[in-house]
Amino acid sequence: MAVRDLHNNIAAENALDSTAISSDTTTNGEIIDTRDYESVEFLIKSETLTDGTYTPSITEGDEDDLSDGSAVVAADLLGTIAAATFAAADDNAVKKIGYSGTKRYVRLNITSASTTSGGTLSAVAVKGHPALAAVA
Repeated sequence: MAVRDLHNNIAAENALDSTAISSDTTTNGEIIDTRDYESVEFLIKSETLTDGTYTPSITEGDEDDLSDGSAVVAADLLGTIAAATFAAADDNAVKKIGYSGTKRYVRLNITSASTTSGGTLSAVAVKGHPALAAVA
């Protein structure tokens, strides 16, 4: 039974447009500003994946363009990269990876490997634990 208010205590932002990936590359998502939030979780959704693997990573930094960006270390991840990685058998699946570091800006990246025809992925960033609730 759902009796607690999650709706007014989170904000959702587009983290990665629905993107067809058909080569071995790194696809960068949107830069997410975590100001006034103490948590962020990336929900990654696959559509049809015909081949390849799609491995997420998160870049963090304090500059709004991530010019100072660096890869998030494992200690600042919630969940594991392995658990959030997609393979060709993961059609229409949702996986998650969270961030618990101290930098203001974060970005989800997807690195594809062994792709020929590839697949389509998208993602949403869910920001929680707001400094001021209720969130609009």
